[in-house]
Amino acid sequence: MTQGPVARAIHEKLTVAFAPERLELVDDSARHAGHHHEGGIDARPGGESHFNLEIVAQAFAGLSRVERQRRINAALREELAGPVHALSIRALAPDEVS
Repeated sequence: MTQGPVARAIHEKLTVAFAPERLELVDDSARHAGHHHEGGIDARPGGESHFNLEIVAQAFAGLSRVERQRRINAALREELAGPVHALSIRALAPDEVS
């Protein structure tokens, strides 16, 4: 699957920050096309506004779910302040993968 510039930036930043064993990023924007909220329409034309992320990295060992999400959000501060409207996160340590 071809990734757009936002997905490539997310993938690169998470790879640098966490050296993940697995990183799956899915653009879920099409499911949100036409949805309205107080500030306007959720999904941008062309997608790359809603993502589902699954990341497995040793860097998450011993951290709470909230702390894992905080660290991911910090790494993606620019994207979350701009083009990304929603990011669903599943962050695991390698020993938590079944």
